[in-house]
Amino acid sequence: MNLSQLCIVPTPIGNLEDITLRAIRVLKECDLIIAEDTRVTRNLLNHLGIQKKVISFHTNNEHAQLNEMIRIIQQSTLVALVSDAGTPGISDPGFLLIRACVEHGISLECLPGPTAFVPALVASGIPSDRFYFEGFLPHKKGRQTRLEYIAAMDCTVVLYESPYRLLKTLEQLATHVGGNRKICVSKEISKMFEFHFRGTIQQALEHFNSVAIKGEFVLIISKEVLADIPTDNV
Repeated sequence: MNLSQLCIVPTPIGNLEDITLRAIRVLKECDLIIAEDTRVTRNLLNHLGIQKKVISFHTNNEHAQLNEMIRIIQQSTLVALVSDAGTPGISDPGFLLIRACVEHGISLECLPGPTAFVPALVASGIPSDRFYFEGFLPHKKGRQTRLEYIAAMDCTVVLYESPYRLLKTLEQLATHVGGNRKICVSKEISKMFEFHFRGTIQQALEHFNSVAIKGEFVLIISKEVLADIPTDNV
């Protein structure tokens, strides 16, 4: 009987208080922790007063290390999988390891916890009863196809974007989706400088062209087309 278990543990996306008691217990009880960036995870563990072996599994080594990760998990009783921030498997390489564990019959448990797009969606004021999560757009190949697909969606669309491609994405959304489509651009969720820009895509493009762009962004795009709306920044 295989007693190995991988526990997927969401970690804070900003404020270090945003972690559950159950997640802390698992991090204390597990044999080891698999992380994206061991430095980031060790900062969290130090904050929690936890000493634990941490090994890395990230976008630069996931395919080469996948078999080794499975071997390590199979030789352990309880292994915790964490990302740098949020729930592993959502737009990060944790998905590959989770899928491999399913294929190898390893028991899985996913704890509920932080993920950036949920608070951004709720705080946007844009309808959340039906939404489509796109995550990160392709950098090059297939990007225009995805933009055209988003333009045709009859529901709210959620995107992730880095500070390096935000302007490019807003420009392309204005072209393919429409500059008068309502959008909320959020950054620094749960952190001290949390910010939400609410307006049209064109207004968002003008705003972010005039300020320093820092942080990771969540874009909430409404299916609603507005000729002109007041800008609301919080």
